[in-house]
This record gives sequence, C-alpha cells and structure tokens, in this order.
Amino acid sequence: MSQQTSHTDRIARIKISLDDIKPVIWRRVEVPLTCSLKVLHEVIQAVMLFENYHLFQFDIGKRGEERHYGIPDPDGGDWIKVADAKNMKLGTVIDNGFKTFAYTYDFGDNWEHTIRVEAVGAADPAHAYPRFIDGSRRAPPEDCGGWPGFENFLEAMAKPRHPERKDLIQWYGRVFNPDDIGLADINARIAKLAKRRTAGKAAFAKTKSKIS
Repeated sequence: MSQQTSHTDRIARIKISLDDIKPVIWRRVEVPLTCSLKVLHEVIQAVMLFENYHLFQFDIGKRGEERHYGIPDPDGGDWIKVADAKNMKLGTVIDNGFKTFAYTYDFGDNWEHTIRVEAVGAADPAHAYPRFIDGSRRAPPEDCGGWPGFENFLEAMAKPRHPERKDLIQWYGRVFNPDDIGLADINARIAKLAKRRTAGKAAFAKTKSKIS
C-alpha cells in the first residue's frame, strides 16, 4: 500500500497551543493526513481567528536540526532555508516520527504555537473535514504588539478607567472578551475550508473517472 493511499480517509486530532500566554489559549481540530502544511496553516488561522495578513513558518525536527516550511522567498533571500509548505503533507510529517512541532505566525508580533498530534485514526464519514472540536479563550487580535502588547491590551479592556481603554476599544472595534473564543466565526471559517476540500475531492474524482 502506498503512503498516499494509506493516508486517504484518515485524520489526525491536533491540539494547537499559543505559547507564552497564561491561561493557555488553545484549540483542538481534526485534519486529514492528506492535507499540506499550507492547509494546516489555513486551519490554524481559521480557529485562532487570525486574518492571514503575515508570513508563517513550521519548524519540524530535533532542536538544531529543524526543517522549515512556509512561503519561500522567490529571490532566495531567506536567511534560513524555507521549503514550500504546499509540498509537505501532514501525514508525511507524522510518518517521519514528528508528533510535536512549532508554528510561528507574524514575525513581528511573533505568535509562536506548539502543535501536538494527539491521535490518528479513521475519518468519520458523517463529518466534513477539517473539523473544529473545542478550545479555550480568544486569541490575540492582529498587530497588537506580541504577548507584551496583548497583556497591556487585556489589562486595558479589564479596567473601565484605564487611560488607554477607549482608544483600544475604538481600534479593535468593540470590547474584547478573552473568554469568548468566537465559536460562530470559527465554525463558519472551518466550514468554508471543508467545503473547499469537498469540492476539490469531487473535481479530482471526476477527472480521474474521465481518464480511466
């Protein structure tokens, strides 16, 4: 059985944890093994409610021997070698023995995440994938200044008389509730990704039937 065949209709249950912030902001998702790291990036963006404004990178491997996946610099200007995330499958990462790896989004704010594969099993035909399972706490808004800026942001939101609160509410657009993960928005974003995957599978099956 080929590796590609063995990954078909199998999923990984993954826990995504945002580093350096307490209480921990985390999400749990189920993702097909056939998805690329680029797609996993899109899943993380969806469940963290980030806006995909910035670059990202996965670091996979033993410390000091990591391989890096993201969007390579077309001019070859990367100070470290970055492979295209579109060309690495999640299933291959897992087959190579890596069940925990790092994901960084936005090298300015530097949101570092720990990605942990909790289980691998058969997909449930009753569900569309990727699939959001659960999580805790709302992720930081874009461009808030990394974890120090986020801490200041949370403090201002929690104190009605904080001198920066009015300006930050205007900047963010509303009062920030750290306990509201934004379930409706997460589910809408994940449904969009799942719909795209279903359409892609249908198109592939149609093309394959024409060839055969």
